Amino acid sequence: MRPILLLEDLIFKKMTTQRDTPPASTTTLSEAVLRALEEMKAKDIRKINVLGKTSIADLMLVASGTSARHVQSMAYEVVRCARKIGVIPLGVEGEKEGEWVLVDLGDVIVHLMLPRIREFYGLERLWAPGEHGRDLDSAQAPVCGRLRQTTA
Repeated sequence: MRPILLLEDLIFKKMTTQRDTPPASTTTLSEAVLRALEEMKAKDIRKINVLGKTSIADLMLVASGTSARHVQSMAYEVVRCARKIGVIPLGVEGEKEGEWVLVDLGDVIVHLMLPRIREFYGLERLWAPGEHGRDLDSAQAPVCGRLRQTTA
């Protein structure tokens, strides 16, 4: 008599056979992604440590591409690189448009953007104030995309 296979057994078997090695550490993963971005000629690559600032990740990598197609290609290469070292991406967003692609690798989140999008959203100013460029003081802090007017 044949044993009955449950769906959970099939899913577990598939998951365990997809990865032959344990998942990469955050350092190994970030170094591999940085190498992939450098090979793909990413512009202005920034590494932001968000450990202790948020529970969603330990590290954010932000890079710019020269065109939407370049951003899409970089995202594809990041996913390929992660899979090669045993990390299955949790999600990829924005790959169709190619203006801002987010690749969620668990402890490492990769933001790939066109320069104008990157400048508009200013992730470096949000997550690493003081580390990249000058900080805005409270009188100049953006409010709904505009600078707050101060009275003298």
